[in-house]
Amino acid sequence: MKFRNVVLAAAMVAAAASSALTTGAYAQQQEQFFPVLVYRTGAYAPNGVPFANGYVDYLKLVNANGGINGVKVSFEECETGYATDRGVECYERLKGKGGGATVFQPLSTGITFALTEKAPGDKIPLITAGYGRSESTDGNVFKWNFPLTGTYWDAADVLLQHVSKKEGGWDKLKGKKIALVYHDSPYGKEPIPLLEERAKMHGYQLQLLPVAHPGVEQKATWQQIRGNRPDYVFLWGWGVMNSTALKEAQATGYPRDKMYGVWWAGAEPDVKDVGDGARGYNALALQHGAEPNSKVVKDVLEKVHGKGQGTGPKEEVGQVLYMRGLIAAMLGVEGVKRAQERFGKGKWMSPEQVRWGLENLALDQKKLDALGFAGVMRPISTSCADHRGSTWARVHTWDGKQWKFSSDWYQSDDAIIKPMIKQAADRYAAEKKLDRRNAADCQS
Repeated sequence: MKFRNVVLAAAMVAAAASSALTTGAYAQQQEQFFPVLVYRTGAYAPNGVPFANGYVDYLKLVNANGGINGVKVSFEECETGYATDRGVECYERLKGKGGGATVFQPLSTGITFALTEKAPGDKIPLITAGYGRSESTDGNVFKWNFPLTGTYWDAADVLLQHVSKKEGGWDKLKGKKIALVYHDSPYGKEPIPLLEERAKMHGYQLQLLPVAHPGVEQKATWQQIRGNRPDYVFLWGWGVMNSTALKEAQATGYPRDKMYGVWWAGAEPDVKDVGDGARGYNALALQHGAEPNSKVVKDVLEKVHGKGQGTGPKEEVGQVLYMRGLIAAMLGVEGVKRAQERFGKGKWMSPEQVRWGLENLALDQKKLDALGFAGVMRPISTSCADHRGSTWARVHTWDGKQWKFSSDWYQSDDAIIKPMIKQAADRYAAEKKLDRRNAADCQS
C-alpha cells in the first residue's frame, strides 16, 4: 500500500511537472516575437544605434501598457553591421523563434533584396518603412513586402517637386543641373529611375556621382561638383557619408542651402559634427522630424526610461532616427493588432496572419492620435494592390542647432510613379515566374 502511494505521488509530481512545462511552453509561444536586426557597430553605427534604441523602446512601451491586447512582446537583437550576408544569417537564425518571427525589418535595402527571395517561402512579412524596393509597393506581385510610409521613388519625386516650386514651376527646371551623390549600393541606386524619368519630362541634366562604401572618401566627387557647379545636389547617403559630404561641400564652397538629402541623410548624427557648417542644409522628413514634445515620447520617458529600462541615452528620445525606429516598431505592432481583429483579439498571431494585418492597415488620424502620434505622422491605409499606404513627406532644414520644418506636406505623383511600379513589378514577376494575385488570394 505504502509503495502504491509512493508510485501515485511520483506520478502526480511527474504530471504536474509535465503540466508546468507545457504551460511554460504555451506561455512562451503566446509571446509575440519580434526579431530586431540592428547595426550598433561599424561605419553606420552612429545612425543605426538611435534607430535600434527607438525600435526596442517602443516594444518595451507596448509591454509596459499590457502587451498587444494582452499578448506580451518578446524580442532579440541580431547585429548585421549593415552587411547583407550577416543580415541573411540573422534572418535564418531568428525566423523560427517564438513559433515564427512576427515580422522582419531589415533596415537595409541590400538585405531587403536578399530577404525578398526568402520571405515568400518562409511566409514571413517584411516591413521596409521608407526604404527597400520601390516596386514592392505592388502587393499583387510582392505579397510579403511592405514599404510602408513611402519609397525612394516617392522621395525623389517630392524633392523634385520642392525644387521646382522654388524655381517657379516645372518648366523652370529645363536646362538646370542636378547632381545625385549616392551610396554605391542598391540603396543609393533606387532613386535613379525616377530622376531619369523626370529628366526626360522636364529637361534638366542629371549627373550621377556614386560614392564607395563607407563614404569617407569624396574629394574626387566634390571636385567634379566644383567643376560642374550643379544647381542642386541631392544626397542619398547613410552614416558617415552624410557628414563627409557636408564637410566637403563646405571645403569646396558649395552652398548647403542647395543641398537636399533623402530622409536617411537628415538626422542629428549627419550634422552635429558639422554644426554651423551645415546651416541651411535641407533633407526630407519621412513624415516626422524630431518630435520631443509628442505624447508617445512622453510615454516612453515615463514608462520606459522613468522605470530605468531605457535602451539608450535619455537625451536622444524624440530625435529623428530614434523616432524612425519607434515608428517602425509601431507599424509592426499595429499589423498584429489588425490581424487580431480578424483572427482573435488577445491571441498570438502567426506571421501569415500578421501579413494579412499589414495588408489591411487602417491607421486613421484618430488611431494615430490615440497611440500618441498626433502631429507626428499622417494616416496609413494599405490594400492588396498598395503595400505602401502613404506617400506624404515634408522638408526640414538644419539651422545650425536643430532641424526645423521648412515646407508644407508634399505627396508624390502617382500618375508617374504607378506606371513605373507596375512595369518594374511585372518585370520581376516575369523573371521569377510569378503570377499576379487574384481576388481570392487578396481575401486570404
